[in-house]
Amino acid sequence: MSNRESAELRSEQEFVDRVHDRVDVLRGAAAQRVEEALAPVGTGRQARLEREVLVAERSGLLAALNAVDGSLCFGRIDLSDGATHHIGRIGIREEEAGSAPLLIDWRAPVARPFYLATGHTPMGLRRRRHITTEGRTVTALHDETLDLDEDHTGFEDPNGDTVLLAALNTARTGRMSDIVRTIQAEQDRLIRAPHGGVLVIEGGPGTGKTAVALHRAAYLLYEQRELLAKRAVLIVGPDPAFLRYIGEVLPALGETGVLLATQADLFPGVRATGVDTPHVAGVKGSTAMAEALALAVQDRQRLPEPGAPVVVRHDDGDLLLDWEIAYEARQAARETRLPHNLARPHFAFRIIDALTAQLAERIGADPYGGPNFLGPDDLAQLGKGVAVSEEVHAAIDELWPLLTPEDFLADYLADPRYVPDEDAHALRRAPDAQGWTVADVPLLDEAAELLGADDSAARAAAEAERQERIAYAQGVLDLSRGSETYEFEDEEDSEVLAAHDLIDAERMADRQEEDDHRSAAERAAADRTWAFGHIIVDEAQELSPMMWRLLMRRSPTRSMTLVGDPAQTSTGAGAGSWRTLLEPYVGGRFEHVRLKVNYRTPAEVMELAAKVVRAGDPSFEPPGSVRSTGERPWTRRAGAEGLSGAVARAVEELKPGKGRLAVIAPRALHEEVASEAAGITAGEDPDLSRPVVLLDPHQAKGLEFDHVLVVEPALFGTSDLYVALTRATQRLGIVHREPLPDALL
Repeated sequence: MSNRESAELRSEQEFVDRVHDRVDVLRGAAAQRVEEALAPVGTGRQARLEREVLVAERSGLLAALNAVDGSLCFGRIDLSDGATHHIGRIGIREEEAGSAPLLIDWRAPVARPFYLATGHTPMGLRRRRHITTEGRTVTALHDETLDLDEDHTGFEDPNGDTVLLAALNTARTGRMSDIVRTIQAEQDRLIRAPHGGVLVIEGGPGTGKTAVALHRAAYLLYEQRELLAKRAVLIVGPDPAFLRYIGEVLPALGETGVLLATQADLFPGVRATGVDTPHVAGVKGSTAMAEALALAVQDRQRLPEPGAPVVVRHDDGDLLLDWEIAYEARQAARETRLPHNLARPHFAFRIIDALTAQLAERIGADPYGGPNFLGPDDLAQLGKGVAVSEEVHAAIDELWPLLTPEDFLADYLADPRYVPDEDAHALRRAPDAQGWTVADVPLLDEAAELLGADDSAARAAAEAERQERIAYAQGVLDLSRGSETYEFEDEEDSEVLAAHDLIDAERMADRQEEDDHRSAAERAAADRTWAFGHIIVDEAQELSPMMWRLLMRRSPTRSMTLVGDPAQTSTGAGAGSWRTLLEPYVGGRFEHVRLKVNYRTPAEVMELAAKVVRAGDPSFEPPGSVRSTGERPWTRRAGAEGLSGAVARAVEELKPGKGRLAVIAPRALHEEVASEAAGITAGEDPDLSRPVVLLDPHQAKGLEFDHVLVVEPALFGTSDLYVALTRATQRLGIVHREPLPDALL
């Protein structure tokens, strides 16, 4: 290293130390402010509200400062006018108010040339510097001189991809890393695309579409902080392992207020753990289920059989709820166009009015044909009696029951209707079956839309709780009054004010009511009707049409980023083309972009994987790989040691000193595969931080590993095999007992 290079390294180290010193000060101040905000305050609602808001704000700042400690500063841009800016994961200012930023947030407009400038389009830059750090120590600098025309002594670095390739070759940790240091121009344009509308990012394996989506979330939260902090951003991933895999990316970029969820999590109060067959999942995912459920709800709005009225016992004689009365009440309720549970009171009021009129006619009719003897007060009293009758309510419940989505869907699946007979047979399940499936989640949501939330019971419970608080508060005030000092007992009016002089029981009770100060993401997770500010869906090609109905209800503004790859679709419930998926909701008003560069998968591996897809689609063109390892994929047929022995031997050969190895096998073979290989276990919830992990193709989606061993490829479908083959960043091996597919020969 030359003296000049050593001096530059020392200079950048001094700057990085300065930045971290400033962050340490900010972190300490934030922690102190959190403690101060948690200190006891007055009992007033306003004081408690202000404290909770302060705690939320300061805790969020502290979490962000704690999350971005590693590689905080990663770049520098030197402008042609002599100005210099350091680029980092978050923006940091000097202590003095109004001072220039010490560190520029990567999302700020001034930082954009760091990602887009080239020698031919320098965007005002003279030099771009990549700063590599380990913890807080600067380990390397990489400079690119971009202003080629200034004095003709500059150059456009022929090794400009050095930093990118170094990052791509770094050993995997079992967690996705952010790409903020190496964002490429095509990725930057998508990350910074205008907020609003639907953006579809399609890309094959290794194109960075997931990383782009996550960085887009961070960028939108930076640009639209006020809006999205209130409405929250939802990120939907394929499974819990994937969410854990990406879980550290946004915190590392200074964002902690995003809701991560799988499809199984999207109906509050339900955790879908059951598994459907592909055929059943396809049936449940079809939009035909929406019409079937709507008709099934109407079936629960019953009428008595003609000529066989429901007999309602009453002290003044039986009342008859016949077909005509129920039909007119049902029509009136349906004409409100309200969901089932919300229309129920309209049905009930009509029934009560009709039965009251029937009772009034019996009691007050003039035998000589004159007007009814009962006056308005009498009729009102009769109506109250009918309205509180348990017999009347039992009859109403029989004809128009109050339904929950869970009970309704369980009843429907026990006896499916309005679908073809073969589908009904596939859907049918025992009434006491345990566990909802992922495909049931959008059906529950559809049922909730059709039924509506009847919160009368919740309102009654809340009012009862409030009355209890009032009664308790009154007792406290009575005790205060009874404990008054007797120092002024001879005076008519004391000037000393007690609690009961200043507040009544009702206001005192209201002050004790807890305010909801959860974050927007926490409240959104518990609220089925929440409207998110933006939704990001990964592996979007896998979602069924019914799941898209659910998500579109969560995004009334249609502000979404969808990422996926049709070639990796493995479920029969997938919605097909992007146009087929989106036209019912946004027409043609969406932007569709393809990423064509594969940053992860070596060219040798991608060549083999492409052959698998081309066997069924000769026109298929995979994304082009930017790197080659010189390691060609190998295949090995299990011999006398059997499949498990062959896998164990291959694992020992591939197991890296650093990084991660994935063994990808059909789920049915997991127990056999894991029986002899040391260090791997079969299970539903893989630990991606382990050196060796056993997965099926679905679990492997969206993940990447240094080395991959694919087991028994003949048992995979085309898309599953394509997924399995393209997870490796370094080496790929294949072990088989059955003959290989022709594409792998």
